[in-house]
Amino acid sequence: MGDSNQQLKSDALLEQMKTHLTTDAGKEITKKIGLVYQLHIAPKKLGFNEVIYTVDLKKGEVKKGPYEGGKPDAAFSFKDEDFIKIATGKMNPQIAFVRGLMKIKGSISAAQKFTPDIFPKPAKM
Repeated sequence: MGDSNQQLKSDALLEQMKTHLTTDAGKEITKKIGLVYQLHIAPKKLGFNEVIYTVDLKKGEVKKGPYEGGKPDAAFSFKDEDFIKIATGKMNPQIAFVRGLMKIKGSISAAQKFTPDIFPKPAKM
């Protein structure tokens, strides 16, 4: 039924993010934000077959799997396509939250710093 290694569009974006965080612009983001986010990205339906990523903006790392250093500052759940829209600035995160397209656990003030500005400008996807 569920194929756990299906490709998410988010995989490519988060790969770009890894590289982005090693650049000077990326290091600025790490310095400015200094928070850890855990992303739960579902292929089709919130809460099902989620792929978990840790975006560590303390260390400037992105990796697959849950955060290992305690609790993340904020955790988000969204569908693959909605995450892409939010990350690329096509959907406002607040609107996504209000519409129930994104769930947040943890600190709301930390969550509010999770904006399209932390993501690399999309190369051709």
